[in-house]
Amino acid sequence: MLIDSIDLIELFPFSSIFVIFVKKKTMTLRLKRFKITVDEYYKMAEVGILKPTDRVELIEGEIITMSPVNDPHIGIVNILNRLFAKKLIDDYTISIQNPIRIDALSEPEPDIVIAKFDKKGYSKSKITPAEIFILVEVSDSTLVKDRKVKLPLYAQAEIPEYWIIDVKKQQIEQYTNPKSGKYTTKKIIKKTGKLTCKSVDFKLKVADLFI
Repeated sequence: MLIDSIDLIELFPFSSIFVIFVKKKTMTLRLKRFKITVDEYYKMAEVGILKPTDRVELIEGEIITMSPVNDPHIGIVNILNRLFAKKLIDDYTISIQNPIRIDALSEPEPDIVIAKFDKKGYSKSKITPAEIFILVEVSDSTLVKDRKVKLPLYAQAEIPEYWIIDVKKQQIEQYTNPKSGKYTTKKIIKKTGKLTCKSVDFKLKVADLFI
């Protein structure tokens, strides 16, 4: 069908739907997206298409922009890293804002990962779901993404435990027991509460993150 006059074309994120407004009529076109693999993602970096300064991650074959990290975000990551280290450093690998390999199409960069201990620090290969106990995302401007995009991704990969730290509400969403691509248990621990990990021996006073 030929279109003589197009007023606006809008692409909705994380979908394959283009909405085209033609004068007073609206048409919806479903277009197939081309997804890239992790290997192709790294080749794009090698040839300069992606620059070292680009803050991006690969989610289900799509390159997604990562939000800038503000001071409260940095502070919470640093505090939680210190608390984890006091208890877990000798028995687990604590990885901070490094990529993990979910599958051939996804390599997200969570804020904190608690994984099986590797004496080489995973210098030979990236951490995979089978090696992960806890994933943590600190959410200020990324709350929707962390719930709508990363939550199902991690559940499908059967990551045992996923935390979303809600900076604005000063609380933690704790997701556990992944089954059939979904987390079956969700708890919200407020600032006055205490979080008990399900996958490792660790307890956290939520107030310690919001000093």
